[in-house]
Amino acid sequence: MEATTKPQPQQQAPAPQVQEAGLGALIVSSVKHNTKQYTMALALVAIWLIFAFVTEGVFLTSRNLSNLFVQTVTTAILAIGMVLVIVTGHIDLSVGSVLGFTGAVCALLMIDERFSWGVVPATFATLVVGLAVGAWHGFWVAYRKVPAFIVTLASMLAFRGLIIGLTGGQTQGLEMAPASTAEAFKRIGQGYLPTLSSLTGGAEVAPDAGLAAVVAEHATSVVLVLVIVLLFVLESLRARRARLKFGFSVLPGYAELLRVALLSALILAFGSIMIVYLGIPWSIVLLLGLTVVFSFVAASTTFGRRLYAIGGNPEAARLSGINVPRHTFGLFMLMGVMTAVGGIVYTSRLNAATTSAGQNAELDAIAAAVIGGTSLLGGEGTIFGAIVGALVMASLDNGMSLMNLDITFQYVIKGLILLLAVWVDMAQRKK
Repeated sequence: MEATTKPQPQQQAPAPQVQEAGLGALIVSSVKHNTKQYTMALALVAIWLIFAFVTEGVFLTSRNLSNLFVQTVTTAILAIGMVLVIVTGHIDLSVGSVLGFTGAVCALLMIDERFSWGVVPATFATLVVGLAVGAWHGFWVAYRKVPAFIVTLASMLAFRGLIIGLTGGQTQGLEMAPASTAEAFKRIGQGYLPTLSSLTGGAEVAPDAGLAAVVAEHATSVVLVLVIVLLFVLESLRARRARLKFGFSVLPGYAELLRVALLSALILAFGSIMIVYLGIPWSIVLLLGLTVVFSFVAASTTFGRRLYAIGGNPEAARLSGINVPRHTFGLFMLMGVMTAVGGIVYTSRLNAATTSAGQNAELDAIAAAVIGGTSLLGGEGTIFGAIVGALVMASLDNGMSLMNLDITFQYVIKGLILLLAVWVDMAQRKK
C-alpha cells in the first residue's frame, strides 16, 4: 500500500518590513544621487540673494517677484515639452519660431475681418495648428529618420518667414479685435483670479489699505494656495503609505513632518508674494495645471516611462517591444501643442502678434531643461526641475534688467551659465 502524504498548508509570503532609514544616511544618499537638483536650487537662491543686494532690495519686492513669475510662464511651458523631447535623445530648435507663428495665427483669427473669431474657437484652432506642426516634425523624425536637429532647424527658418508673411512685417495689436474679444483674450496672459469685490460687486480695496484688507480682497487666490498646500500634504501622506506598504525605506516620522512643513511653508511663501500684489495670475494657474499633468504623464503612464526607456537605450527599447517611431511621432505632436499653448500665452501677455515673437525662446527652453537637471544624453530629467530651470533663466533676465546691465553682458552671462549646467551634467555622468 502506497503511503499518502498529507498536503502541507500553503505558507503566506512574509509581509514587507517597515524600514525607517536614518536621517543622516538619507540626506547623504539624497545629495549623492541628486547633485544637479541641489546645485540648481542653491544657484537659484544665490542668484536671488545677489540681485537683492545689487538692486538694494528691489528684486525681492512682491511686485517684481510677481511679475517675474508671470515672465517665467512662457519659457516654463516650452521647457515642459522640451524635457520630454530631450529625454528621448532628440532636440527641438523650432519652438521659438513656431511659438511666434501660432501666436500670430491666434491673433489674426480674432483681428482679421474675414474671421473675427472669438477667443475659444481661435485658441482651439491654434492648438490644432500646433498639433499639425508637431505631426510634421514627428513624421520626418520618426518615419523618415531625419535627425530632429535638422528637421526642427529647417522649421525654425521656415516658420520665422511665415510669421513675417502672416503679420505683413508689422506688429498686429489685439486692440483691432472686437473689444469683448480683446479683453477676454488679454486675461490669459495678463489677468488675475477674480477679487472679492469683483465677485460681490463691492468697492475695490486700495493697495495701501493694509495687509489684512488686501489679503481679504484676494480671497480666491488665498483659497487656491491653501488648496494646493492641502493637496501636497495629502499626496505626501499617500506616497509615504505606499512606500511603507512595499517595504521601501522612508524618513523617520519627525523628519517627514519637518519636510512637509518646510515645503508647505515654501508654497505659502510663493503664493503670498503674488497675493499681496495683485493675486494669482491666470497664467500661473495654467502653468501649475500643465506641471501636474505632465509630471503624471512622465512618471506614472506607460507612454511617459517608455519615452525614458527610449532615451536611455533606443535599441534595447525597440527589442523590448516598444514601438519607437509611434512614440516619437506622438511626442512631437505633444510638443507642437505645448508650443501653441506657449504662443497663446505669449501673444496674450504682449497683447499683440509681433515679427520678433519667440526669438531665442528655443535656447531659453533648452537651457531651462538642462539647468533643471535634464541630461542631453537622454533618459534623465524631471518636469519640476524644468520649471525651476525656467525660473533661473527668468531671474537672470529680470535681475540684469533691473541692474541696467548692457545686453552684451546679459547674453554672455546666460551662455556661460548654460555651459556650466552642461558641464555639471557631463561630470556627473562620468562619475
